[in-house]
Amino acid sequence: MKKLALDALARHLAAHAAAAPSGRSAETVYGGHEHVLRQTLVALQAGQSMAEHVSPGEATVYILRGRIRVVADRTSWDGRSGDLIALPRTRHRIDAVADTVALLTVAKY
Repeated sequence: MKKLALDALARHLAAHAAAAPSGRSAETVYGGHEHVLRQTLVALQAGQSMAEHVSPGEATVYILRGRIRVVADRTSWDGRSGDLIALPRTRHRIDAVADTVALLTVAKY
């Protein structure tokens, strides 16, 4: 069994993102490319994005702190701390409306 203090890691990644030229920081906390399930903690500074992409499987994003907007085609969904968003299986991007830390979970098919 493995236990992680996500809140402490979220603070660390948020500080790293604030100092990074890209305004982003991420760390896979469970799984990886060789597993079906992958969970990645992502920190984005306000105004930064995860570029448009198609998920390699079913995916959700749980917002630990901050606010995001998920944009797919002409539709968007807003989320804030405590919200869980099931990501569309179409091309989409994630924009940070405010400084954000979120847990991205992907189950590859």
